[in-house]
Amino acid sequence: MVRLDRYMLSQLLVLFGFFALVLVAILWINRGVSLFDELISDGQSALVFLEFTALGLPKLITTVLPIATFAAAVYVTNRMNNESELTVLQATGSGPVRLARPVLVFGLIVFLMASMLHHVLMPLAQQQLGHRQNEIAQNATSRLLTEGRFLHPSEGVTFYTQEIDDDGVLRDVFLSDRRSVEEGVIYTAAHAYLIRDDERTSLIMVDGLAQRLTTATDRLATANFRDFSFDISALVQNDVSQRLDPDKMTTFQLLTPWDELSRETGRSIGKITQSFHARIADPLFCIVAALIGFSTLMIGGFSRFGVWREVGVAFVLLVAIDGLRSTLQSPVRRDPELWPLLYLPTFISALLVIAMLWVAARPRGSFFGLLRRSG
Repeated sequence: MVRLDRYMLSQLLVLFGFFALVLVAILWINRGVSLFDELISDGQSALVFLEFTALGLPKLITTVLPIATFAAAVYVTNRMNNESELTVLQATGSGPVRLARPVLVFGLIVFLMASMLHHVLMPLAQQQLGHRQNEIAQNATSRLLTEGRFLHPSEGVTFYTQEIDDDGVLRDVFLSDRRSVEEGVIYTAAHAYLIRDDERTSLIMVDGLAQRLTTATDRLATANFRDFSFDISALVQNDVSQRLDPDKMTTFQLLTPWDELSRETGRSIGKITQSFHARIADPLFCIVAALIGFSTLMIGGFSRFGVWREVGVAFVLLVAIDGLRSTLQSPVRRDPELWPLLYLPTFISALLVIAMLWVAARPRGSFFGLLRRSG
C-alpha cells in the first residue's frame, strides 16, 4: 500500500471511530434511560443495569456501523475535495477508480469488524442477556423484597410492603392482581412471609382483607382472613422464553442440519435461513456504504454552494437500499429458497458504485455539472 492509500485510510479510520463513538453514545443513552427506569423500578441494582447495557452493546454497534462508515467516507472525501487534495491527485493521473482503493480497503476492515460482531459476539451477548433476564424473572425474592416502593413484578400486578424486619417478616403488605379482565383482586395484610419450595414461591399473609371487584356487575366482595396462602410463582414469571433462538446462536452452531435445528428451536427453516444469510449480507453492506459515500461525491463538480446536493443524493441512496434490505427479510422467512434476495441490495449498490465511478472518470465533466448546465 502506497503512502497515499495509508494517508487516506488513516483519515477514514479516525473519522469512522469518531462517528461510531458518537452514534453509539446517543443510542446508548436513549436506550439506557428506559432500561434504567425499568430495572431500578423492579428493585435491581445499578450493577445489573450496567451488565444489561454492556450485553446490549454488540447489537447496538452493528446498527451504527454502516452509518458511521458512510459518514466517514463522505466527510473525508468532502474535506480532501475542499482542500484541493483530490484535484491534485487527479491532475497527477490518479483516476476515481484508483482513488477508491483505500475506501475499498476501509470498507473491508469495517466488514471484518461487523462479521466478528454478527457471527460471534452479538449472538453470545444476546444469549447471555436472555439467561440473565430469565434469572431475574425467576428470582421472586429479589423482585419483591424492596420496602417502601410500589413494584410491578408482572403486567397487571402491583406489590408493596412498608417495612421488612430483620427476620424477613413483611409489614403492611399490599398486593393488587389486575391480570384478569373480568375481575380485580386486592389483598392487604398486617404482615406476611415469603416461603420458597423448589420452584414454587408462596406469600403467606396474616390478618388481612381480600377485596374482589367484578367488572361485569360492578360488585365488590370483601372477606377478612386470619391467614391466607397465595401462590405468587406465576406473578414473577416473565415472558422470556427458554427456547433456543437462532438469533442467539453463533454461526458455527447454525451450521447443523436446519431440519434438526428447526425441531429443536421451534423456528421455521425460513427464519433460520434468514438469520444465517443476514449475518453475511449485513457486513457486506458496510463495504458498499463506504463506496456509495465516496463515489457520489466524486461525480459532483465544483459549486460555490458546496456538495450538499451530492451528500443528499448519497444519503437518499443509502436509506433506500437499507429500506430494501429490511423489506426483503420477510419473503425469505416465508420461503427459504429466496435467500439470494438478501444479497440483492449489496449487488444493486455495487452496480451503482461502478456506474458512478465510470461517470466520474469521464473527461467530459461531472454528472451533477451536466445537470446544473442543463437546468
